[in-house]
Amino acid sequence: MANGPQWAPLEIDPAGAGAEATPDGLARHLRGLADLEGLLTREKALVFRGFGIGPGELDPVLDLLLPNRLAYVHGNSPRTKVGENVYTSTEYPPKYTISMHNEMSYAHRWPARLAFYCERAPETGGATPVVDGTRWLDALDPEVRDAFAGGVRYNQNLHDGLGLGKSWQDTFETGDRADVEAYLKESQAEWEWRPDGGLRVSQLRPATVRHPVTGDEVWFNQADQWHAAGLGDETAAALAKIMPPEDLPQSVAYADGSPIPPEHVVQVRDRGLAAAVDVDWRAGDLLLIDNVLVGHGRRPFTGPRRVLVAMSD
Repeated sequence: MANGPQWAPLEIDPAGAGAEATPDGLARHLRGLADLEGLLTREKALVFRGFGIGPGELDPVLDLLLPNRLAYVHGNSPRTKVGENVYTSTEYPPKYTISMHNEMSYAHRWPARLAFYCERAPETGGATPVVDGTRWLDALDPEVRDAFAGGVRYNQNLHDGLGLGKSWQDTFETGDRADVEAYLKESQAEWEWRPDGGLRVSQLRPATVRHPVTGDEVWFNQADQWHAAGLGDETAAALAKIMPPEDLPQSVAYADGSPIPPEHVVQVRDRGLAAAVDVDWRAGDLLLIDNVLVGHGRRPFTGPRRVLVAMSD
């Protein structure tokens, strides 16, 4: 298990930043930082709180935090696009926990940074837990780490507009098969167009990666979210019992195609959540994370909750 003091994001408020408690005050503070990238790499996650950011002031701040916002192409979670490459956070029923993960770690390209913005805080719960990826890796039993050493194979069945899960058009934000094939070719994925118009995709990805600056090795895969044993959603879990893995909207195996034992998946999920630190939301808060060094999730909540997310390379 990980040793040393518990890690937590660095909280930056107007007093600590020596700035006005306004969105313009935050923008001036960000422009005055000599090395935002270096600060984020050292701290791994930053919380900007107390600057009164409303939805109308969000874009200018995001432009400073994420200068090259990315579209959510090949994303597997349900979201709604609400602005210029700004999306709702995963639209998953509020009674469920979303386990820890690094955004799009199953894809050949993943965002380097994520920014979360709280437009409306929930009545209760709804924190975004964040976990230091080195601690998550250290928390796993050696036999689990060894079993994943060869990597992970992710499999997707994307329908043509009617069916379970997401369509390939929504997933890739295009209706052009040629664009999809170009993306998949670049990602070194295997794919097959189905007779019903759907698309089957298989991708081999690492289970851990090293941060390009720090060299830290971190747990970096979403096996527990793609495996039936890791599902908290009763409907999805029931579906997994009556359908073979190869027909599910998404499934996962070890690199050689052999099944991942349920107990390995449950350990990954539960120890990631146990090692996490909760970021409780107040309206106007912004959370910036290094998407390689830090995993994130969501706690259950009650009442309306609106958290938006954007990402950049």
